[in-house]
Parts: sequence; structure tokens; C-alpha cells
Amino acid sequence: MKHFAIIGSGISGLTAAYLLSKKHKVTVFEKNDCIGGHTATVDIEKEGVKFAIDTGFIVFNDKTYPNFLALLDEIGIGKTPTEMSFSVHNCQTGLEYNGHNLDTLFAQRRNIFKPTFWLLVKEILRFNKLCKSIFEQEQYIDGLTLGDFLTQHNFSEFFAEHYILPMGAAIWSSSLAQMEEVEFTFFVKFFHNHGLLNIADRPQWYVIPQGSRSYLTPLCAPFKDDIHVNANITGITRSDDKVHLHFKNAASQTFDEVVIACHSDQALALLDDANENEKMVLSAMPYSANTVVLHTDKKLLPKRKKAWASWNYQLSHDRNKAASVTYNMNILQGIQSKHTFCVTLNQKDDIDPNEILREFTYHHPVFSSASIKAQQQRHLICGLNHTHFAGAYWHSGFHEDGVRSAVEVAKRFDCYLAIDDEHA
Repeated sequence: MKHFAIIGSGISGLTAAYLLSKKHKVTVFEKNDCIGGHTATVDIEKEGVKFAIDTGFIVFNDKTYPNFLALLDEIGIGKTPTEMSFSVHNCQTGLEYNGHNLDTLFAQRRNIFKPTFWLLVKEILRFNKLCKSIFEQEQYIDGLTLGDFLTQHNFSEFFAEHYILPMGAAIWSSSLAQMEEVEFTFFVKFFHNHGLLNIADRPQWYVIPQGSRSYLTPLCAPFKDDIHVNANITGITRSDDKVHLHFKNAASQTFDEVVIACHSDQALALLDDANENEKMVLSAMPYSANTVVLHTDKKLLPKRKKAWASWNYQLSHDRNKAASVTYNMNILQGIQSKHTFCVTLNQKDDIDPNEILREFTYHHPVFSSASIKAQQQRHLICGLNHTHFAGAYWHSGFHEDGVRSAVEVAKRFDCYLAIDDEHA
């Protein structure tokens, strides 16, 4: 039996701790005063009615979240179907639409008579067909960016600015300009696997009843007495057969192995004796900060209620501005209330201060050709020197990817999800 230090209590760290605790001793360290990372459900009371609203991790689907679904099944947590729809609103021109169905697509009825809007629909269909063909035939070009692809295939600026770039920016919490620099191969694989290149036959999306935090207690049950919050780790050093954690106001502790389950930049900052490969790989995967506000200001949503979607992107003149997207939590979590609860990224100044309920800052990985290349060099640093790196940044940046990265670490020590019949 080995003793593992798990640094970070987001989905990656907690999944690693859960799996490894089946055969080993684990101790979890979290620098904040609570666990969960982006699993952040908050309690809100309005006029005597209480609501549990998710502000970070919200949704998952039945196609591209196999490890997370297996984990939920194993710990006895259910799921509730939800609607996954996307709208765009252009603040300058007033154009808005919601792609959920034909009625909401033409929520702004005058678009029926606009050739530019019909051209947008035509280009969406052409883009989807072309990308699916490239995926099926694996016709990838190294180094090609999404922006390059759009230019090469003569997609209009209107299509790019009013559909594919804002959709990608909403998914990865990036700017439109950053989306143009995303590696096309990474982009098309993600969109294909998530059914986003289909008009119909898309995955069913779900939320966790009573908020995403509901899974934390059963997930942590096997090691609940070995979780330490407010842990101020100042550095990590490795010797030939041990790992040493150093703390600001406490004695150092020694472990057999360490799983560093925080962001790539945070992981590198913790390593006092980082080698050249660790510096090279981890530094190539940066994170960006996003301000997040939970509020009830409906003006952040499209003007027409038919155009309200689960995800609502608001376009501005600034293509370098971080994603301006508002999640309609009443739709996503099935909240019945006269209040419309919204979670908005990077638009605090546009929100009525009297409608603000909570504020947060979340960090998301930035995907580029350099970061995709670094992902492929994981083997150079992970599992060596008694050190393991877990995090969603190793894959596509989402909850499933955090679980997947932890599963990959745990397998090195013969610890598996129960759904794996070979090892259950």
C-alpha cells in the first residue's frame, strides 16, 4: 500500500483520491476553504424560496461523458435531462436567434426576409457537412487553425462572427480572436464527438438534481477524514523514492507518490525542483481568468423571449474580449421561479448591481497549437519521479476530461472504476 498526496479537490483530484483509496491511503490538500473546484453550487433565497444554483460545472451528456457517468453510477448519483440550446445576440445590429428549433431560429421574424440570414443557415449546413467529411476521412492538416480553415473554404465573415466563433468561444470561455487560433483538428474532433455538427441526433444533456455539488459527499466518503482545506503548500520536492510537501505554517510531510490535480500553471509553480521537461510541457498550457456573476438581470439575455436559450452569446465590437456568454439557469436546471437566474461570464459592468447575487473568478485552459502539442508530451512528465499530473487541461478542458485524467493515473496502480468489468 502506498500513501498518496492529492493536491487539489476539483473533479480531477477527488476522482483520483476516490479511485486510489480503493487500494491505497490518500490525503487530499486544498488551498481554499472548501472543496469542489468548478463544482460550485450556491444557495440563493428569493422571497422565502430557496434555490440551489450551479455556477461552474453545470451539464454533461450521454455520449461524451462515459467516465463521469460511470463514476456517478458507482456512487449512486442520478441525473435529470435538460435542454442544450444556443443563441447569439449582436449588440450593434440587434440581430438575434436561438438555434433550438425552427420557431426559435426565427425568433426575430424579420430574419425570414433577410438573404444574409438564409445564407447563414446555408453556411451552417455546409460547414457541418464539410467537417463531418473531414472527420470521417481523417483529412487533417498539421498546424491548420480554425481561422485558416474558414478562410480556405470561403466561409463568410458573417458566418464566422455570428455562429461558429461565438459557439466555440462560449464552449471554451475564450475570445473570438482566440477561437480563430484553435487547432482545427482539435476543434473538429470535439464538435463531431459532441454531436455539434448535427442538426438532429444530438446527445441528451443532463444536470445533477439539487445541484452539481450533490456528488461531492458520496465521492469523498471513503477518505472524508483525510481532506485538509486551507492547505498552504509552498513547494514540492522529490527525492529518489519519496515526495516532500512543504507548507507555509506547518511541518513538511512526506509521501510515496503525489498527484498534482490543479491547473498546469499552478502545478509548475508548486514544483521547487521542476525538471526541463516539466517546465516545457506545463508552461505550454496556460489558463485564462473569467469573471462569473450570478444575477437576475434579464437584459443580458436576448430581447425576445423566444430567443432565450440555455447558452446566450452577446457579440460586441471587441473581438479580443473574453467570452460574453450568459447561461439561463432556469432552463438548464429546470428552475420554476418568476426570477430568471443567470450566470454571466465577463460582463459584470453590463449587469445592474442591484441584481447581482454572487461573484466568482474561474480559470479555464487556453487551447492553441502549442498546448495541443504539449498534451501529446504528457508521457514525458506524468508518472515519473513519483509525480502524476491530473487535470482537464490534458484533454478538452471539461468535467469528463478531469475524470478521464484521474482514471488514467489510477490505472497505473491497478485502481479502476467498477464499470470496468475486467477489474471490477
